[in-house]
Amino acid sequence: MKRHYIPVTAAVPGVNESRIAFIRKVIRTALAAQGVDFPCEVDVLVTNDEEIRQLNRETRQVDRATDVLSFPAFDLRPGELPGPEDADPGTGLVPLGDMMISMEHVTAQAKEYGHSNRRELGYLVVHSVLHLLGYDHVDEGPMKAQMREREEVILTRMGLSARPSGGENG
Repeated sequence: MKRHYIPVTAAVPGVNESRIAFIRKVIRTALAAQGVDFPCEVDVLVTNDEEIRQLNRETRQVDRATDVLSFPAFDLRPGELPGPEDADPGTGLVPLGDMMISMEHVTAQAKEYGHSNRRELGYLVVHSVLHLLGYDHVDEGPMKAQMREREEVILTRMGLSARPSGGENG
């Protein structure tokens, strides 16, 4: 079977091959946990607060930096998946969407929550994959609880403990 294509662009210093490999592993683990068994593409940009703030302002009209932005290619409901028929005819890959992560926020939130940058980065990547697959947390109700439950399952599978509630995405 063709593997997932996960290009990672690092627009900031300090994002080495090991960190890029970790991001790809988290994405593959999250996709497998969600039953994505067809080859797909997820594009990742690792950046800083200034660049993510600019994109947040342009796309969401929110003029502040954030930890992660997700741009799903499909309008899915949680648990719903695109199918092989949604694949790009040229590549054979289903384009799930794009994620943008601020390493400045990763560092600050890891410190705030008292865990490693690796743990925080893993959480944000899982969080973004779930957004690409239709999960959301627009309210404090069942949708948010469902997303948190899936995050916990995937993070546990990766050996990364769950993050305390609170914070920008909390």
